[in-house]
Amino acid sequence: WLQEQLIQLLVSYCDLNTAARWALRYSLPEKTLPYGVADELQKLKVQERVEDAESTVDDYEEDRKEGYYQIPIPRENIHFLQTWEGILRWREKVLQPGQVVGIDMEWRPSFGVVGKPRVSVMQIAIEEQVFLLDLLQLLKPDEMEELSHFVQTLFSDPTIIKLGYGMSGDLHSLAATCSAFKEMDKQVQGIVDLLAVDKQKCWRKSSLQVDVLSQEKSCGDRGFRQPERGLSLLVQHVLGKPLNKTEQLSNWEKRPLREEQILYAASDAYCLLEVYKKLCEDPLGFGLCSDLTESLVGKPTTKPRAKKQLNQQEMPSPSKQQAKVIGLAALRPPPSVSPKEFSVVCDNMLQGLGRHLRCLGVDVRMLENDDNHRKAAEVS
Repeated sequence: WLQEQLIQLLVSYCDLNTAARWALRYSLPEKTLPYGVADELQKLKVQERVEDAESTVDDYEEDRKEGYYQIPIPRENIHFLQTWEGILRWREKVLQPGQVVGIDMEWRPSFGVVGKPRVSVMQIAIEEQVFLLDLLQLLKPDEMEELSHFVQTLFSDPTIIKLGYGMSGDLHSLAATCSAFKEMDKQVQGIVDLLAVDKQKCWRKSSLQVDVLSQEKSCGDRGFRQPERGLSLLVQHVLGKPLNKTEQLSNWEKRPLREEQILYAASDAYCLLEVYKKLCEDPLGFGLCSDLTESLVGKPTTKPRAKKQLNQQEMPSPSKQQAKVIGLAALRPPPSVSPKEFSVVCDNMLQGLGRHLRCLGVDVRMLENDDNHRKAAEVS
């Protein structure tokens, strides 16, 4: 409703083109737009499609940036499949026994909304090819049965090695997307969850050194970059460069997907193949068992929350000697505090957080824009 009110004000105080640009940004339905804005919106959509078509090749080359992992296959080997006929062409190649397949999924970020998100795109990578399955189209009634049979066959075949990172979380989101996948997590076989590598003790120690190197390299043209986490950290450690996660929180339900989104999705799946291959070549060098498959194959591992990952990387596990000094009580998490027992002072940069905490019942005092930080200490 607020977005529609903004469009009305822009028509009154600016012009139709400005109003149409904001309507396009908000993806507002044309029937809700004022007279004249809908026509202007159509012109913008045509112009946007032309610009996207002209810049496709340039964007692909521009995205092959130094400092990030780059998918080593030609752009024409990345296929965006929206029909069962498109999948049928590659079905036998993907389901070939003994195949190693990288699997990832993308969904629109929920930003704290309760419940599992609906998967929008499923990425399947094999040697030299990546397939992006548009689940928004493929899960329509006339396509759903064939797609669900294909996906179930892939996940239940023990002769096909399925690579993932936190596969359990992906499977739960897939189950929430379509009832046909509800029991999928009980049928999966042949899963190699590379999240298990992050749980290796030797891995966490060595990752701290990699973070320092990446920060030094990222200074200069790019400026300071946050330490890598999750799959990006794994790719950096094994392949030498992290993933470019710029598109991670983009809108995966909007069609058509932008070229940057397609490249991001393809890279997330294909990098799993390269990481697995490199680890298989020298498992002992990475602190793993000599039989990598035996070391990693098992039940899918749940993706850890970003906050938990960050804590693990920034705070290495204390040694036994340190534990004796600190004491066991200090190592345990502090007791929980109810919202009514919690009081907090927020400065003017944290007013959004303060409003959210108030909704949870926390006693919040928010400083005014002209208050000094010393004021926070005085109030506390």
